[in-house]
Amino acid sequence: MAVEAPASIYDVSATSIEGNSVSFDTYKNKVLLIVNTASQCGFTPQYQGLQALHDKYADQGLVVLGFPCNQFGQQEPGNSNQIQSFCETRFGVSFPLFQKIEVNGNNAHPLYQYLTKAAPGIFGTEAIKWNFTKFLVDRTGNLVKRYPPTAKPEDIEKDVRLLL
Repeated sequence: MAVEAPASIYDVSATSIEGNSVSFDTYKNKVLLIVNTASQCGFTPQYQGLQALHDKYADQGLVVLGFPCNQFGQQEPGNSNQIQSFCETRFGVSFPLFQKIEVNGNNAHPLYQYLTKAAPGIFGTEAIKWNFTKFLVDRTGNLVKRYPPTAKPEDIEKDVRLLL
């Protein structure tokens, strides 16, 4: 049985890819772009665009957060060390990555329980449909928009700028 979704994004904690607990209240007053990622997906090259957004806007308060997930086509089979190494060497990723999680089902991470309840997808379905679904959160923790995997990071940039 699924646990009730958190009332606020700031009530969530997650484990960094390095194994440290990270409370989301550390991201108060930041604009967040939260993405479920995978290393062997057709959308994997979006890591480059996500890193570009991070590089361009981090000083203004944007934080990109990557959450590896293996629920879609087994496209994230690696362990944390393999995922981190791949992201750093292939795409120069320096934004925060977290340990692999589930985004759908009874074992969905509380963050994704919150996000999918706050911003249902097309036709009102809460489930994440594929890797690289993106959620944009404003500086006060309000979920602003959900983007499909096909939305490229550069297409989201205008929305990010409005929140900074």
